[in-house]
Formats: sequence, structure tokens, C-alpha cells
Amino acid sequence: MKSALITGATRGMGRAIAIAFAIEGINLAICSRNAEELSEFKQELQSLNPSVKILTVKADISVKADVINFAKQAEDEFGTPEVIVNNAGIYIPSSILDDSEDAFTKLMNTNLMPAYELYRYFGKKLIDSKKGHVFNICSSASINPVVEAGMYSVTKFGLLGLNKVMRLELQQYGVKVTAVIPGSTLTSSWDGVAVDSAKFIMPEDIAAAIISAHKMSPGANVEEITIKPVFGQL
Repeated sequence: MKSALITGATRGMGRAIAIAFAIEGINLAICSRNAEELSEFKQELQSLNPSVKILTVKADISVKADVINFAKQAEDEFGTPEVIVNNAGIYIPSSILDDSEDAFTKLMNTNLMPAYELYRYFGKKLIDSKKGHVFNICSSASINPVVEAGMYSVTKFGLLGLNKVMRLELQQYGVKVTAVIPGSTLTSSWDGVAVDSAKFIMPEDIAAAIISAHKMSPGANVEEITIKPVFGQL
């Protein structure tokens, strides 16, 4: 049975993606900083599909040692995962000139470093297996920077750049790499803001697009998935 590793899997897009893969019958290695959320979500996933195995690891994905530990535990449980979804990320609404002293480190270590380290850990193993699919959850800010979230935009530009390098390094070995570029999506980033949900992309939309791309024939790679709100960005 295939397995998928997903970072930041208990909320928002990560949660929807995990549910979609569980329904497809794919074993899951998921992480979060909240052990209680992980336990509850594991039960929910197994109720959706009792045949799948779920590995949960409490981890702060902004800490390199936690990223490596998560990768090792997933590998010990399932071997090299066929699917890796670099989903974990944070949004800090601040111009660069108004950033707090730790904003650079916090955003780099959450939005870019985990994808880099997981690629370093699993990349050559994916090459050896000559299969696999890596999804990097980027952002519309990866292409059009948001001045009100300057460093966030920089890290998402970086993730899209990493995605392109990964694709070029892996494509000759049959390993797929896809950048997912969503616009305004209704996640916890919007908590506390009065919003009209009908004007947002839903996390389930992102999950459906990823499942569709993953189920294509071995010779087909969707390089980028761009999804924008029908009414425009919020």
C-alpha cells in the first residue's frame, strides 16, 4: 500500500489533503505540534477508512531536528513515502520594514526549511525507487508578492524556486514534482476576520486537485496547479 507524508496535517489544507488520501486508501504519516489534535484526527481518518495505517508524530516543523525525526519515523513505518506534501506554513501580515526581530527566521524555518530538509532526506531514495510525487504548497504570493506580507512572500518565492529545482533534478528518474499555487483559501489564517466563505477557495478544492494530479499516468507530471477565487483575490 502506498504512503504519504504530510506536514502540518491537522488543519486547513493539510487536513483536507490527509482526508482525501485516506479515502484513496493511502497510508499516512502526519505531524503537528498538538498531540491532542493528532490523536483526534487519527481516529477520524481511521473511521473514514479503517484499512489505512496512520502514523502521527508530534513535531515542531520549524525545528530541523524535528523534521528529520519525523522523516525517520515515517521511513521506519512505511519505507520511502510515495507522496510527500510540504504543506506546513505560517502567514505573518507585516511589511519587511515593520517585521519583528524573529520574523525572518520564523518564516524561513517554517515555510521553506522543512521542504528543503525533507528533499535532502528522501530525494536520493526517491531516485533509487524511480517513482514518487512531491507536492509543494506554495501560494499566489509565490508569483505576485503581497506588500502587506513581505517576508511571507519571499519564503513562498523561495519554495516555488525550490520546487523548480527539485523537478529538474528528479524528472529524469520518473519522480514527479508539483507546485500547488492557491489564491485566497479559507484556512485558519483568516480566523477573526469577517469573511464571505462563498468568495474563497476551500481546502477541499486543493485536496481534490492534488488527488487528480497524483492519479495521472506515470508519464504525466502536472508542473503547477494554480487555483484562484472566482471573484478574485481577497
